[in-house]
Amino acid sequence: MTFPQEIINRLRTPGVVAGFSVDKVEHAVPIAEALLAGGIHVIELTLRTAAGMDAIKSIAANVPDILLGVGTILSPETVAEVKSAGADFGVSPGMNPRVVRAAQEVGLPFAPGIATPSDLEAAIEMGCRFVKFFPAEATGGITYLRSMAAPYQHLQIEYFPLGGINEGNMGDYLREPNIPAVGGSWIVKKELTEKEDWAGITERAAAVAKHC
Repeated sequence: MTFPQEIINRLRTPGVVAGFSVDKVEHAVPIAEALLAGGIHVIELTLRTAAGMDAIKSIAANVPDILLGVGTILSPETVAEVKSAGADFGVSPGMNPRVVRAAQEVGLPFAPGIATPSDLEAAIEMGCRFVKFFPAEATGGITYLRSMAAPYQHLQIEYFPLGGINEGNMGDYLREPNIPAVGGSWIVKKELTEKEDWAGITERAAAVAKHC
């Protein structure tokens, strides 16, 4: 399936997706609510901890105004679990055809990760027109992405860069018309979560939303 334009439109405002993982399920809803209060309404909850799947279920059930993305989806089996748990869309760090196919079969909007033209062509071959560019800064940043994207411009591919992006460089990416949003893993700081400083997360989210 293609990535719904409705979701891409929501990504554009404010243009930053807050990425985070949780060690405790009970932290998931307060983080989502804190981000929402600060003006960031799209998240990417990454499946890097044992609490991840239950955290998806908790946010889906309790914070309906959040657009719930799930990251680090590495297997076809996980795709089905994520869809069942209530995710609105999924992303992965790499381009795995089996995972993309599984997402298409269950109807989960999905953006595979790409870092090279070969990755991108594999994604295009499977019908993907919205892809995650990862790791963005380590791969070469916006200059590299412009060069790589140029031969495919007529296909109207859109990119979701993550990795090494922060308040200082996010504007360089968001000025590109083919980038609706960037991943903001710097917003939810681990120390704030450990202290359960939800107001602090709201402040950081508001600061980012203000400058988008």
